[in-house]
Amino acid sequence: MSAPLFDAAFRERLAELFRWRRDVRHFRRDPIADATLVELVHEAACSPSVGFSQPWRFVLVRDDTRRRAAIASFERANADALRGMSGADAEKYATLKLSGMREAPVHLAVFCDIETPSGKGLGRATMPETLAYSAVMAIYTFWLAARAQGIGVGWVSIIEPDVITAALDVPSQWKLIAYLCVGYPEDDHPTPELERTGWESRDPRATTLHNR
Repeated sequence: MSAPLFDAAFRERLAELFRWRRDVRHFRRDPIADATLVELVHEAACSPSVGFSQPWRFVLVRDDTRRRAAIASFERANADALRGMSGADAEKYATLKLSGMREAPVHLAVFCDIETPSGKGLGRATMPETLAYSAVMAIYTFWLAARAQGIGVGWVSIIEPDVITAALDVPSQWKLIAYLCVGYPEDDHPTPELERTGWESRDPRATTLHNR
């Protein structure tokens, strides 16, 4: 089978998808069909992984008690982060919406199975962290696939990993990589929210190609 050829029009649309991939915090409450979530996870499974280990594990958090535990974890971690700031940074931080957990119809936790036998350890002896990086690649593929269907994703990193792992009752060898909010955005913006609110600006180093 020959590989498909992607023309200029497709590449421009792909670049547009990259530009419109946003970290969403404001969600509508419209439900996401289970079949759609399954489709997105299948697309995420096309991601590269070290040694073909495929270590990502997607967990759909349906139970209200488990969701409330995750929200409480965020609120504690967020309060701790605010207490560690002062001055203008603290004032700005207090105004930011850093989680859509109460509004998002879907909570999705993504773990890395750090003891998976798949891949037989290939490529991990010198850089064992590539196993977790592989799970991150799957998250990004899921994110882009969701955006292509008009679905937003928000990554909640202000959270207590041990609390989430215990609340979801997953195997002990599963390491939390991301807690995601998934749903249809209230509105769309071409500019990241943290840039719009003045928290941070574009760093030219991010687009610099260094030569050695």
